[in-house]
Amino acid sequence: MDYKEGRARIIDAWGQLGTNWGISRTMAQIHALLMLAPEPMTTDDIIAELQISRGNVSMSLRSLIDWGIVRKVYKPGQRKELYESEKDVWELATQVAKERRRRELDPIIRVLEDVQGIEDNTVMKSKVTEMNKMTKQLLKFSKQSDKLLSLFIKSEENWFFGKVLKLLK
Repeated sequence: MDYKEGRARIIDAWGQLGTNWGISRTMAQIHALLMLAPEPMTTDDIIAELQISRGNVSMSLRSLIDWGIVRKVYKPGQRKELYESEKDVWELATQVAKERRRRELDPIIRVLEDVQGIEDNTVMKSKVTEMNKMTKQLLKFSKQSDKLLSLFIKSEENWFFGKVLKLLK
């Protein structure tokens, strides 16, 4: 397999992985392209490489910047905006974990805390009891997940994987 084919396969696979994570395929493909690029790229470079619309590239780049995994860079004498991806895989994983926590875990924890201990005499007691039981279990699980994610986010790569490997033995 040559470089071009291998690169295309990585970009396509990353795009598919992105859809499994709930982000757009295009956004994930642009991210993969920028991760693999040895130098920052312009919007025009990305459009030419992936054959997608300018609007789609612009929206995807904005989202990737919001996620904190792509940034604008400036080079003296260069008029066009350039974009690059975080190249450190540990930093990338940590940033994605932080963002997923903020977007997904924090909101569900707030909702579950808000609905703890519901009392309602207008519905069957068994329904209220079951909802309260499940809400309590979901909240406990969510908070434990949050603690694990916090540990991951705050840890250093070698320390974290060392601890995980010890648990797997």
